[in-house]
Amino acid sequence: MKPVLVFDWNGTLLDDTYALLETSNVILERFGHPRIGIEALREHCDVPLSLLYRRLGMSQEEVEAVDRDGSALFHDTYEALADKADLREGARKLLEFARGESARAIIVSNHIVAPLRTQLKRLGIQDCINDVLAFESRATQYKSMGKGERLRLYMRKHNVKPSSTFIIGDMPIEVEIARSLGLTSISITGGFVSDARLHAAHPDYTVNSHEELLPILRKHGFFLEG
Repeated sequence: MKPVLVFDWNGTLLDDTYALLETSNVILERFGHPRIGIEALREHCDVPLSLLYRRLGMSQEEVEAVDRDGSALFHDTYEALADKADLREGARKLLEFARGESARAIIVSNHIVAPLRTQLKRLGIQDCINDVLAFESRATQYKSMGKGERLRLYMRKHNVKPSSTFIIGDMPIEVEIARSLGLTSISITGGFVSDARLHAAHPDYTVNSHEELLPILRKHGFFLEG
């Protein structure tokens, strides 16, 4: 049996933490709030991002203004910055290895399908990803089915076994999804939240880069050598 690798996208496969930081600062400055540093972002970041803005001192009216027009202020700023972001350390090598072993790799994201697929093509890894589960458009972002439910339905449709499924993410939400679906959770540091917040979520494993994932998979009996 081959493992199924479920990856978060932002902050996990894509190294876009500083793109989110700069986007957040553009939004804060637009409404007269002070800029923040990476530590503050990682301490307060949550989804939907309206939670982050409120924790950084923005009023409900200001958050609603950001959400107008399909969150154009956020997306128009963020996408230009994300276009310059690379994959995280070891991600390409792991994805290519998994493809060579005919293992299924899917992305479950709070991002939007079309720009995410554009990034996959830009980075040359579109053939390494079997499926992308994400929001359909800016208008439906955070308003339609969430990550956990999308993954649950996908697993049922494709007869994916929880015992052979690993979810890799940089936020506590992936650990919560793992618990609800019976998956193995792997948290990766250096993304959108602090190490302390990740550890507090009690994932099954914590890694600092994708290079550390293969030994974990082999520990579970997958991709054994020889």
